[in-house]
Amino acid sequence: MNKKKRILVSSCLLGEGVRYDGKIKRADMVLQKLQERGEIVLVCPEVAGGLSVPRPPSEIILGDGADILDGKGRIINRIGEDVTDAFVRGAHDALQLCRQFDIKVAILKARSPSCSKEMIYDGTFTGTLKPGKGVTAALLEREGIEIFDEAQIESALVKAGIRF
Repeated sequence: MNKKKRILVSSCLLGEGVRYDGKIKRADMVLQKLQERGEIVLVCPEVAGGLSVPRPPSEIILGDGADILDGKGRIINRIGEDVTDAFVRGAHDALQLCRQFDIKVAILKARSPSCSKEMIYDGTFTGTLKPGKGVTAALLEREGIEIFDEAQIESALVKAGIRF
């Protein structure tokens, strides 16, 4: 039996209103087509972890997602609440989906404290970026799942063996 190939995709990239500010971004047409074909599993780790929409923006204080997973950092929202546990729960929910659907490739939102693969905000809430991964991206990479962002959709699909 030929098992359907699937990729994990950040829900916000398909136009779902799960962003911290509740805004909806236009969905990528290729991703919409793949969703119609049942080749996408959607996740918003922050919502899965128990955070609301809308919610205050959050940033990683000291380090990055890998440090959060190792217990060496915290995630604080703009009003000073520690939301680390919600981010970690959401990351583990995303990993569970990957295991459930045998997913090896994920397309996640850039610059997110959950999903970013390369750059995150520096924890000062000034819009300053620094190198680092989000919590979900760090956990999935540790488990052998290859992470791409919304600027790398075609590369992700090639890697996953999905025709577009």
